[in-house]
Amino acid sequence: MSNLIQNTFEKISGPVPESIALLLARLGLGGVFYRSATSRMEEGSWTQLSENAIYQFSEEPFNQVPVINGEFGAYFTSYTELLIGIALMLGIATRFSAFAVLGMAAVIQIFVFPSFAHLWATVTVWVALALILIIRGGGMLSIDKLIGHKLG
Repeated sequence: MSNLIQNTFEKISGPVPESIALLLARLGLGGVFYRSATSRMEEGSWTQLSENAIYQFSEEPFNQVPVINGEFGAYFTSYTELLIGIALMLGIATRFSAFAVLGMAAVIQIFVFPSFAHLWATVTVWVALALILIIRGGGMLSIDKLIGHKLG
């Protein structure tokens, strides 16, 4: 029985299955940040934030972030999320982008939604996926691998 289990694990592990798992991690994590950013944009625009998004960042809880609040916070956060999301989904600068997710997750957890429920339900998943991508990189199915980038 243990040989059967060992053989099964040997068949499902390796560079190709790992790369598929890393692709799914990149798409899942990148998709969260991409959708968050685009939800604040005017319809049909990649650069213009909605008035509601700008207003949102000047009100609780988003205005609790020191230095990055109000209109600047809305633009900075949205463009950062957009860039991180696209980079992760494509596998460009994967480790750097995943590291940026750790920073955003920390700011969101500490200043915006400092509850245990948010930590457990959301931030823990972001951090786990980001750490996997930092440790393993983007995998064979990433632009980083295609161009031979060692930090990807």
